[in-house]
Amino acid sequence: MKKTILIVDDEQFIRSAVASFLDARGFDVLQAPDAATAQIVFRSKRPDVVVCDFALPDGDALELLERFHSVDPECPVIVLTGHASVDLAVRAIQEGASHFLTKPVDLPALQTVIERVLANQILKRKETARRSGSTAGGRVNPFAGESPAIRALQTHVKRVLQSDSPILINGETGTGKGVLARWIHENGRRADGPMVDLNCAGLSREFLDTELFGHEKGAFTGAVASKQGLFEVAHGGTLFLDEIGDVDPQLQPKLLKVVEEKRFRRLGDVTDRVVDVRLVGATHRDLAAMSRSGEFRSDLFFRISTFPLTVPALRDRREDIPLLVSQMLDELARTMGRRTTPAVEPSALQVLRDYPWPGNVRELRNVLERAVLLMDGETVTPRDLVLQFDGAPATSPGVASSELNLTLEQLERLHIERVLADCQGRVDAAAVRLDVPRSSLYQKVKKYGITIPRG
Repeated sequence: MKKTILIVDDEQFIRSAVASFLDARGFDVLQAPDAATAQIVFRSKRPDVVVCDFALPDGDALELLERFHSVDPECPVIVLTGHASVDLAVRAIQEGASHFLTKPVDLPALQTVIERVLANQILKRKETARRSGSTAGGRVNPFAGESPAIRALQTHVKRVLQSDSPILINGETGTGKGVLARWIHENGRRADGPMVDLNCAGLSREFLDTELFGHEKGAFTGAVASKQGLFEVAHGGTLFLDEIGDVDPQLQPKLLKVVEEKRFRRLGDVTDRVVDVRLVGATHRDLAAMSRSGEFRSDLFFRISTFPLTVPALRDRREDIPLLVSQMLDELARTMGRRTTPAVEPSALQVLRDYPWPGNVRELRNVLERAVLLMDGETVTPRDLVLQFDGAPATSPGVASSELNLTLEQLERLHIERVLADCQGRVDAAAVRLDVPRSSLYQKVKKYGITIPRG
């Protein structure tokens, strides 16, 4: 993505020279001759970097710094001056300037400084996105398999990858809509920007409003400080709204405005803020039917569904199950510290292929994780699979029904205790039985506070 630079200088010759130099090097350049114009341009265009002369006809760069950072606290401002002094430079940096350069400025040096602050800006925004609850996620391939359904999805995704238009991902719960959203971000034009996500399911209108758009200090009881919304955090990147169909109808007009006009207002603010964000929404609900019934705004539905994608249910791509099982077992073996990846009996694989998978890929992973914890040998058998058929658990006689109510950590602790008891407290023998390094077993024993029985 091209980055936008705002040049603020009352000398037209200098503005034009800097603008021409940066324009030839691939930047979008905006110009302002004074502080008043600069503030208008900054709010309306939201530049990535500001290059500002210190002395202006109606103010100075330090006054502008405060106003710029009230709109975008992370926008780098490079201050230029023809009358440099150490005190002035120190004061500018203390007030929030990214760099302080003297005139006449060396243009290649200015380009280097701009590229450096842009790189730092990307890192800061990614870190802010991480702290704001964005899922880290691994680099998972959402197109694993060779089924016609998954190949069709891959073809459709490639067509929209380099666009900035909104995307709506449809699919049942557990199909991997979030994984696909992250893949689109990491392989698209905005890969260098932040990826921010929020699950809208069950969130109140008030909470969702302040999460998405932020608020000003004093906007409501308890608002003791201003807060950035996720649209601001995601500036230059992607905002993923999972279960977008659950957004309160009263908030949908505000969401439509920011999608269409790239501008919004924080709660309690009177001025618009401009953002450059690609919106990716996901839902398991029929938004088209909801828009026809009035449950979801039709104008918002049509705007966010410019590029609709549908992630197929697992039962519609059964031929992909063997590959998915193999990949998931490899991952589980690594995370559990096993020396080898468990094999799968053909009969167990057939059970997995025949199962209807109401919970889709997410359910498959949970079933395999539980199977690896329950298995005694090196191979997953039908006895190790805990599945739901018609709402009733289908288990082997070797699995107590009470164990189905345990968490995975509780099951792991129970299994380790049983194996240690069966091995008369011999950790070496238990580690071999569990197929984990002895050090990993000791870590688990310490983690769960397990008492090793005496032989």
